[in-house]
Amino acid sequence: MNHPKISTESLIPENEMERLMALSELDLDFMDLENSLSDLTKLAAKIAGTKVSLVNLIDHFTQWSVSSFGMDVSQMPREESICQYTILDPKKSEFEVKDLSADERFNDRPFVIGHPNLRFYYGIPLKVNDEISLGALCVLDTDYKQLSPEKKEMLSIIAKEVVNRLKIYKAVEGLQKKVHETQQVKNRVAHDIRGPLGGIIGLAEIIQSQGNQNKLEEVLEFINLIQKSGKSLLELADEILSQDYGLRKDKELRKPTDAEFTLNSLKAKMVNMFEPQALVKNIDLEVQVESPNAEVPFPKNKILQILGNLVSNSIKFTPHGGEIKVLCDMEIIGNDKILLFEVKDSGAGMSQEKVDEILCGEGTSTNGSAGETGYGFGLKLVLHLVQGLKGKVELNSSLGGGTQFKILLPVT
Repeated sequence: MNHPKISTESLIPENEMERLMALSELDLDFMDLENSLSDLTKLAAKIAGTKVSLVNLIDHFTQWSVSSFGMDVSQMPREESICQYTILDPKKSEFEVKDLSADERFNDRPFVIGHPNLRFYYGIPLKVNDEISLGALCVLDTDYKQLSPEKKEMLSIIAKEVVNRLKIYKAVEGLQKKVHETQQVKNRVAHDIRGPLGGIIGLAEIIQSQGNQNKLEEVLEFINLIQKSGKSLLELADEILSQDYGLRKDKELRKPTDAEFTLNSLKAKMVNMFEPQALVKNIDLEVQVESPNAEVPFPKNKILQILGNLVSNSIKFTPHGGEIKVLCDMEIIGNDKILLFEVKDSGAGMSQEKVDEILCGEGTSTNGSAGETGYGFGLKLVLHLVQGLKGKVELNSSLGGGTQFKILLPVT
């Protein structure tokens, strides 16, 4: 049965902003989830008896295949995906297409008319609650399949477990960060205590070993040294209790935890995630780190979501052969770290009226330079995330002159 083409606007869930916010709250690294989900993805294919299964998370612009079985795919534009239909209606618990080649919505997709020539699709939304879906678990095949109610129920259970894994992944990452910080403080405390405590014990042993041979002047000198060591320990205890100890010691360069980036590791991640999208439009994507603090760790907290949305937006509005430059920097003032990001493109640009609308959170979307779909939520989400982190956004643009975003984010 054929279906008429559906407009882009009608493919946006009514709760799209809430959905994107829920996805951003998990603060997931889309390129680092394969190991956590590969067993469930493979199990879904085995239960369904299909050649392919995917776990897809959908942001405002891209469908990220965070785990795949039987098909080598990591991302695709949202408007080309099938799973966007699976998450469209919050009241529906499944979406099935028995023959993709006979459905007008999908019969021109590259993966239908070309390799791997997919025909069957069945998807289940990945719901964090009754209303909000992060993406979909889907199974696909090159032949027609008939899934029994029992198989569909088992796939539904797997979809729920995928969501649980995503929540656990985020929770464990947070716990690992806290444990690491606690272990660091414990090691520092132990190190700093050993010095003065060892001195006290050593001086006491000298006095004891000399016995009656101790002279009053020497004993008084030893007592004075013991007093200084004891005072040092007392100051250390006060510092720990006042919660300044970890901050004072954090100035020392250390290796980042799994919950942290450095500017250099963030650069590598951005290139890995968004270079494929840029290559499709022959856009020169350059990510630069110009900072003496390039190896200083900082929390991952929402950084990928913020920069990812800005870079995706720049790719969308930059024509073929254009360029996008991303600059990453960090300033350290005392115990404070400030991240500075700049995303500049050679795209179509926008009027001052449009700039003002965006900065007020009222901007609406338009289609990209190559007809890419505009959903109108990416920049709103950036503003929401930056404001939540007590940061600042600066936007400069002119029609025909490209666009430049500057982001300042304080981090601890």
